[in-house]
Amino acid sequence: MANKRDYYEILNVEKTASADELKKAYRKLALKYHPDRNAGNKGAEDKFKEANEAYSVLSDAQKRSQYDQFGHAGAQQGGFGGGGPAGGFSDVFGDIFEEFFGGQGPQGGSRAQRGNDLRYNLSVSFEEALLGKEEKIKLRRPEQCSTCDGTGAKAGATKRCVTCNGAGQVRFQQGFFTVSRTCSACRGAGAIIADPCKKCKGQGYIEREKTLSVRIPPGVDSGTRLRVNGEGEIGPNGGPAGDLYVVLSVGDHPEFARDGDHILYEASISFVKAALGATIEVPTIKGETPLKIPAGTQDGRIFRLKGLGFPSIRGYGIGDQVVKIRLTIPTKLSGEEREALEKYAKASGEAVHSESGTILEKVKHLFD
Repeated sequence: MANKRDYYEILNVEKTASADELKKAYRKLALKYHPDRNAGNKGAEDKFKEANEAYSVLSDAQKRSQYDQFGHAGAQQGGFGGGGPAGGFSDVFGDIFEEFFGGQGPQGGSRAQRGNDLRYNLSVSFEEALLGKEEKIKLRRPEQCSTCDGTGAKAGATKRCVTCNGAGQVRFQQGFFTVSRTCSACRGAGAIIADPCKKCKGQGYIEREKTLSVRIPPGVDSGTRLRVNGEGEIGPNGGPAGDLYVVLSVGDHPEFARDGDHILYEASISFVKAALGATIEVPTIKGETPLKIPAGTQDGRIFRLKGLGFPSIRGYGIGDQVVKIRLTIPTKLSGEEREALEKYAKASGEAVHSESGTILEKVKHLFD
């Protein structure tokens, strides 16, 4: 009694620890010192037993209360020292078996598993991303063999596995604990294929091409993932199929760019229209629309065409088309044009040269 460590100290928890904290602490120690991970290590086995004893007491409310009042003496008198953990023990070891053996618990038997998810990369145009569409896609994936119904054997051509006696699991003693593992001879099926199915060559599945219709909602962007439930790989041992993820890539547009749900467009206008004002036709995805340019508009000014952007895929409304004004400067002037500009420069107090190249530079500076 004197050399026994405190149960709370063993689990490295406070005396006020909750049931979840106790379970988490015990699971950590059980995984660390489990005999399967420490074959031949007597010290690890002792610590595993020690943690098992501590948790068997502290996980039971009545036993924990008795231990808190009387210590190990109370544990001995109560007759629970060294016993199996009450309540929660199977849950904890279910977690441990999940980690050790990939989901095969100590009860034995082969468990159905969910199939793997699949990915399909799909490219759509700028317009298709804006408006949405129905897309037909083709993919190859394994599907259950219809001849053998996924067994991999001809009808009646299976026999009970002698290694596990049809249980799909084999049990063995590890230290003081009995554990189960998937039978390697039958891979958990409990039966051995005596005569393989000729169609699937004993695999239980055949790779086939399938055509699916996928709805592309309006407003998608590059990187958007669309999930198609149940269209992934079939699940082993009769488990449910995984899902198909369609990952989108949106192409560029020759005139427009994109910023979130907004469409960006640069409109080039002459400095005359910018100075005097005008109405211009701006292209949009839905056709051209008029845009009024006020007199004195500067280079880089932004205008918004409400509701002409992308619809939000999350249902937050519709973006705008953002129009950015760019002023264009003529590279060549006729005599009449040059004369008009020189008169403008004189009227505005600008000192300019009459040479073609120099006056154009002066005009450019007016709109910097």
